[in-house]
Amino acid sequence: MLTLRDVKCDQNVVVVKLHGEGATKRRIMDMGITKGTPVYVRKVAPLGDPVEVRVRGYELSLRKADAQMIEVQQDMIVHGKTGRRRGFESTS
Repeated sequence: MLTLRDVKCDQNVVVVKLHGEGATKRRIMDMGITKGTPVYVRKVAPLGDPVEVRVRGYELSLRKADAQMIEVQQDMIVHGKTGRRRGFESTS
């Protein structure tokens, strides 16, 4: 299982599932992180806390503990008949 905490800088992922319960899960969802949402990892602090991401057009910093609750997968989009693959493009 790949979590947002494990993703390196300058990578694009898609949210697969939110783990956790109650207020913490609700807070993450209120920030716009829901199943199927593309997330671009901008920066990771030297000690891994916090993680800065771009989601739904805005920048967000997440604690390691919160990032650990977000299950993701590498995002690859298949284009046209050639089957060429590429990830989301960053806008930074």
